[in-house]
Amino acid sequence: MLLKYFYDNMLAQASYLVGCRKTGEALIIDPARDITPYLQAAREQNLQIRHVAETHIHADFVSGSRELLAATGAKLYLSAMGGEDWQYEFADSSSVLLHDGDSWMVGNIRVEAIHTPGHTPEHLMYQITDTKQADKPMGLFTGDCLFVGNVGRPDLLEEIAGAANTKEKDAAAQFRNVQRLKTLPDYLQIWPGHGAGSACGKGLGEVPTSTLGYEKLFNPAFQFTDEDAFVKWLLTDQPEAPRYFAHMKILNKKGAPLVAEIPEPVHIHNRAALDKIVQMFLVFDTGTMEQFAARHIPGTVNVPSTSIRFNTHVGLYVDYDLPTYLICDANELPEIIKWLWAIGVDDVPGYFTPEVVADYDGIIRTTNPAQAATLIHTGKAHLFDVRSPEEYNQSHIPNARLLPMGSIFKQLDQLPRDKQIIVHCAVGLRGQVVASMLQRVGFTNVRNLSGGIEGWQKAGLATETGN
Repeated sequence: MLLKYFYDNMLAQASYLVGCRKTGEALIIDPARDITPYLQAAREQNLQIRHVAETHIHADFVSGSRELLAATGAKLYLSAMGGEDWQYEFADSSSVLLHDGDSWMVGNIRVEAIHTPGHTPEHLMYQITDTKQADKPMGLFTGDCLFVGNVGRPDLLEEIAGAANTKEKDAAAQFRNVQRLKTLPDYLQIWPGHGAGSACGKGLGEVPTSTLGYEKLFNPAFQFTDEDAFVKWLLTDQPEAPRYFAHMKILNKKGAPLVAEIPEPVHIHNRAALDKIVQMFLVFDTGTMEQFAARHIPGTVNVPSTSIRFNTHVGLYVDYDLPTYLICDANELPEIIKWLWAIGVDDVPGYFTPEVVADYDGIIRTTNPAQAATLIHTGKAHLFDVRSPEEYNQSHIPNARLLPMGSIFKQLDQLPRDKQIIVHCAVGLRGQVVASMLQRVGFTNVRNLSGGIEGWQKAGLATETGN
């Protein structure tokens, strides 16, 4: 048996290749839309991709299952659990619909589906047994049920899919999953679907794999014996659900278009066209923080291409019903487009190169910690913390109001226009993204706290904990 691990740092998303050396066939679990790494790995290992399995209908990235089907003719293994609202609409004769306990062989490797609703109703884990070497399983592909250091969040359906009054019920289902996992052998390896930074759970570990025995000892989810206490704990301090998650659920349920069918953006040279486009559509400037702060086109939104969460930050604000435009270096365009395709931002008709910015004078003003402290103390400015609730509760600036960066549209009518607004994050990047978006929607007196809360602390200024 061969096991290969693939990881998308931007989306904190893991996928896997399981290969049988004897028969030369391979299984891909939870593939991303860019299937090049899987095809390359299979070629290098003299394997043919014959099987593709999904743990659930993903909310945070576009699945590559249909891409692999088109490229290899592989059979798709999809969940038949969760009820009719959670079935894959693109499933056809090439698909195998799985129920709890169903199994199949990838050469000499036995794969068994285990229904683990909670994160989503249809969610499956996959138990792997290398039958040539052992008569007991080796490990579990746990998807978004069990992570290193935590379990998958149960509130996404209510937060993004409009399924009212489901999060407590789904949190209770996660409790039952944990009780079931407690009965399985400690030696089982755990191969999760996400790592640290994913919005599919809170407090995820940065170690890519674990063992079930280790998680039983140190994962907080395994320390509860009372269901009500578990539910309360699990629903507390979950990260904000990015707006694009709702679109991903729909797209992955229906089946995303193949990337070969997506038109590539054209280079637009007309500056007058840009002035009109920025009035009607979102234009993301992918230049550095420093470049954008010093000079940009008013109304554009800064998401630097160097950001490790580039597509997540775009996904917080993108409107899937309208075209999206870019300002970026031509040599960076192919990679940026790939990042956008990963979250289903397919309608990108055109892009502009950075020289179009040269004659514009939009700026993002910054405020150093000492200046900000004075403005806040004298009542001349309001301070907003755009980090996650978990980060805010760990440490925040006194009198800072929590405004997670993906929630600004929900709170626009509550933001003051009579005084200066200062936004901050950890070091400054997310603050600038938010500041540029606030400028786009009409807030003229917005500043970004230089250095974020880290700069505040380095200046010797006080912070506090809790909410």
